[in-house]
Amino acid sequence: MKPQIIPIENKYSSEIVDLILNIQQKEFNVPITIEDQPDLLDIKNFYYNGGGHFWGAFINDELVGTIALIKFSATKAAIRKMFVKKEFRGKEFSIAQKLLDTLVDYCNENQIDDLYLGTITVLEAALRFYERNHFVRIEKDSLPETFPVMSADNVFCHLKLKK
Repeated sequence: MKPQIIPIENKYSSEIVDLILNIQQKEFNVPITIEDQPDLLDIKNFYYNGGGHFWGAFINDELVGTIALIKFSATKAAIRKMFVKKEFRGKEFSIAQKLLDTLVDYCNENQIDDLYLGTITVLEAALRFYERNHFVRIEKDSLPETFPVMSADNVFCHLKLKK
């Protein structure tokens, strides 16, 4: 079962919301609601219109993972909404890696030199994944001024794509 990674938009909003809220609320007990994430109900305007992107990973037509990119300056962008269903995590499927590789390829093709992300300490496996992919933890005050900080985030990382 090889995952298919494709750009997705508003027509997948209900599947995206189900996937992400289940992971956030039920698996990790993060006190966040759909009202806190209006971007999920208008992916086209929130992600694509500013030069960003949103991808989904599908196995047998089931949405099993997501990753999104918000471009917040000419050469800088933030990773958002990186989620993979529990039963599809790990090396067997490598969905997280394929999603991240797709996003990095897009950045390289679109002159995005710096990638940033914010997450929360409870997502330790995610942090280890990013560190394996050469992201470096940084302090919040080292973020670019225009970085879109989410209120729940308390750990921040940076990846320099262009040397």
